[in-house]
Amino acid sequence: MLDDIDIQQLVEVYIVPWAINIVMALAIFIIGKFIVKVLVNDAKKLMLKANVDKILVNFIGSIINTILLLFIVIAALDQLGVDTTSMIALIGAAGLAIGLALQGTLQNLASGVMLIIFRPFRDGDFIEAGGVSGVVEQIGIFSITMRTPDNREIIIPNGAVYGGTITNNSRRDTRRVDMVFGIGYDDDLLKAKKIIGRILSEDERIFADPAPTIAVCELADSSVNFNVRPWCKTSDYWGVYGDVHEKIKLTFDAEGISIPYPQMDIHQDKAA
Repeated sequence: MLDDIDIQQLVEVYIVPWAINIVMALAIFIIGKFIVKVLVNDAKKLMLKANVDKILVNFIGSIINTILLLFIVIAALDQLGVDTTSMIALIGAAGLAIGLALQGTLQNLASGVMLIIFRPFRDGDFIEAGGVSGVVEQIGIFSITMRTPDNREIIIPNGAVYGGTITNNSRRDTRRVDMVFGIGYDDDLLKAKKIIGRILSEDERIFADPAPTIAVCELADSSVNFNVRPWCKTSDYWGVYGDVHEKIKLTFDAEGISIPYPQMDIHQDKAA
């Protein structure tokens, strides 16, 4: 039986073509992998030069690397004579199934990419988002980590942050401090206004330009209310807010100006 096998024909028809195909497939895979590595590194360098966030650079680089390697593997298998049409269809179906199963995760992923690209806030900013307030400690692909003023750690899905209103209290260098102070109806309004102005002018953290606003805003049930709105550096906001309240209370007490409690006067008519 072995005598009937034409060795030369076996080598020429089967072994040599298969050996060539295997060598070509290995060459496609090895050279392709090297080219993919070069392309991914160049893409990362370009993104870093464009000041793209490092997290996003690594993430996009991983996606590009995976997609290009997939094409290289398919090309190598095609060189070996493997039917890649059904494989591509199978990969597409699997990708669709995974996408449907991870719909919420993919939403957070997409939101994370958008947050990193547009940068509505950065690490260290004090923001209000997703129904909570705190300092941003880490911006991840799927979630952000925040630290609340009472030192709790909160992790919020990116979808909840990007899909809602984001208030960044740290983005601007300056901030207006909005305060309301009330005095009694029997107190000297102009004197109270002068005292408030003096207290604001003595605080070096408060800007002279723009000038603070001191204006009567309401004749309330129990008090005459002032809107007091000075400007300061964002980093001084809470210090100014607390100190001004304290100084106005102490000075009003010393100057005999009342800060009234809510009250109601009841008049009773005596029967004739």
